[in-house]
Order: sequence, then structure tokens, then C-alpha cells
Amino acid sequence: MKNRSETLREEIEEMIAVGQLQPGQHLDETELAAQFNVSRTPIREALIQLSSMGVVEMRPRRGALVTRIGPQLLVEMFEVMAEFEAMCGRLAARRMTPAEQATLLAAHQACKEARDAADPDGYFYKNEIFHGLIYAGSHNSFLAEQASKLHRRLRLYRRLQLRVRDRVGTSYGEHEDVVQAILDGDGERTAELLRHHILIQGQRFADLIASLPKLEN
Repeated sequence: MKNRSETLREEIEEMIAVGQLQPGQHLDETELAAQFNVSRTPIREALIQLSSMGVVEMRPRRGALVTRIGPQLLVEMFEVMAEFEAMCGRLAARRMTPAEQATLLAAHQACKEARDAADPDGYFYKNEIFHGLIYAGSHNSFLAEQASKLHRRLRLYRRLQLRVRDRVGTSYGEHEDVVQAILDGDGERTAELLRHHILIQGQRFADLIASLPKLEN
């Protein structure tokens, strides 16, 4: 059972992920308390939790702000995320049960429906479920936990990627290949496909960086 501060942490994290709270923005405890109709105590507890995740930066006597990730660190984080995904995918191809594969196929179909509806935000949420199933399918709880933590830290930036022209369609096509490799039990191909799927480089990274000032104004 989640306590109030954990629920608030999830809600504030979601506001950051969708850009309602922007990188570098000051987080006023009083304003947030009024917005959620709670006292400042659970808000502060939620911000401390977000700080431990790296999503929020707590500054002595100056309060909290949404963490701003610089371009170099962003590249490095996506590089690590790509390797986490590759490891999860390699293990999932070997360890997923038939029932888990069926659930993955259903999640893939949900992504297709969001793609066909030209709904990048809907695709974003279905995409999170899709990747979470691969983490769980690795049957390595420590790896799945670490992958999930970094996935959460990169949520805002992964969401922005999906708003780049044609990225949703490309992402779905890459998912199609990943699903087939998992069903074939081909761990190495799954790992390579997921590594490529997550890595941002060249034009994709330039497009992502170009979108950041719009959030920080």
C-alpha cells in the first residue's frame, strides 16, 4: 500500500516526464502543497525521494529544482541504458515463458494502435509497458530494477524523442524486429536490436537537443 508521499512522488515525477515541470525549474513546496491539497511535509518527503532518484536536485537553503541533464551526460546515460536493455533482451529471449511472450505481443499490438492513431503520448505509455515486460522477462530482478531506475530518469527525454517526426513509426518497426527475435529465442540478435533501438546518435540526438530549449524557457 503506497503512502501519500509515494503517491505524490509518482505524480510529480509524471509532471516532470511530460514537461509540465521543466528542467531547471524551481519546485516550490508551498505551491505544490496547495496544488495537491496536502501539507508541505509529504511534498518534501516526495521531493527527497525524487532527489534520491536523480530527478530532482535538493539545494541547501535554496530548495529543490528539476534536474537539468547536460548533453554529454545525456549521451552517457543513453549509452548505459542501451546496454541495460541489451542485457535484459538477451536474457528475455532465453527465459520468457509462453505466457510472458503472449503478454509482450499484446503490448506490441497496443503500441501499434497508438501508432495508427497518430498518438505519440499514448504510444509513450504503451512503449513503457512494452519495455517493462522485457525487463521482467529477463528473470533477473536486480538487472530489471536497475534498468527501470535509469528508464525513469530518462523518461522526459525518451518522450521528447517520440515527438521527432517519424520517430513513432520507426520505433514501432524496431519493436517488431525485437519481438520476432525474442519469439525466435535469439538472445544475441535481441540484444543488438535493443541496443540500437535505445542509442541516440547523429541526427536523432541533434533533434532531441534542439527540442530542449523549448522546455526550459
